[in-house]
Amino acid sequence: MLKKMKTRKSAAKRFRVTGSGKIVFLGAGHSHHLEKKSMAKKKKYFTLRNLSSSDKKNIKALLPYLK
Repeated sequence: MLKKMKTRKSAAKRFRVTGSGKIVFLGAGHSHHLEKKSMAKKKKYFTLRNLSSSDKKNIKALLPYLK
């Protein structure tokens, strides 16, 4: 019997899949020191970004059960 593959928990917290199958993530800089940043910059931080196709293979290896 084969062992289950382990999911990398650090990657699982950072990436998710949309309904259409794209892998999205939040960029850096959205977690602290927000009082110094302008509202326009903060809005940009909290938009989901699409993962590039060249990085997709690496993320699939880290998250084997990602749909």
